[in-house]
Amino acid sequence: MENIWHIDLTPLQWVLFALGGVASGIINTLAGSGSLITLPIFVFFCGLPAPVANGTNRIGVLLQNTVAIRALSRAGIADFKGSAWLTIPAAVGGIVGSRIAVSLTEAWMNYTLGGLMVFMLVVLLLHPERWLRESKPLTGRNRHPLTLSAFFSIGFYGGFIQAGVGIFLLAGLVWFSQYSLRSGNSVKLLIVLMLTIPSTLVFLFYNQVHLGYGILMAIFQGIGAWMGVHFIARLPNANVWIYRLLLAVTTVSAVKFFW
Repeated sequence: MENIWHIDLTPLQWVLFALGGVASGIINTLAGSGSLITLPIFVFFCGLPAPVANGTNRIGVLLQNTVAIRALSRAGIADFKGSAWLTIPAAVGGIVGSRIAVSLTEAWMNYTLGGLMVFMLVVLLLHPERWLRESKPLTGRNRHPLTLSAFFSIGFYGGFIQAGVGIFLLAGLVWFSQYSLRSGNSVKLLIVLMLTIPSTLVFLFYNQVHLGYGILMAIFQGIGAWMGVHFIARLPNANVWIYRLLLAVTTVSAVKFFW
């Protein structure tokens, strides 16, 4: 791979790069699938090969989740109780998924991912009450073998391609442990952070990360994450708005992957 620090963008691309990074940080903090914005930017604006774009994308995820978790904690709306039982299998799955990703292209995953997004859209529409409830999570369910297996699988997917992992994590948190979208969102951010750390190291080891573009995008995503957290903290009906954003992002994601 060429110089991993070299950045070559036109003025217009700089503007779109910045806007895309901020938008991705906001979307990833509130719901997920912000990588559907950053991955095309890395490929079409920066000229990175798809596998390198996949690895480079992890740098921004690391920073934006760190910023979001800190901001959520300071705002007093983060609750990570019982999350270790979900984080560990997800992180292990992320390592396995990343190891496979560095030796394969992700193109063949598109239709599968599109199908999963359609399935998620159906689930969102059929049982909206599960997503809109305000209740204390049943963290005891986090230790159930089925829950551990589900989060290992989600972590595997996150390590493989990252895009959309936030939506699947929110689904797992809502369905398996009955988190509300507001409380589950902070746990989602923690799990994504912890599975992305070893995943990024794998991509770095196999020289599939462009540090220049990755760090630059991370700065803009961090700004977006900060904006997203402050939006959540001040929103009275956060569950309703996150649910609506999930519907929108899931629909766009399905179309994007099939297209």
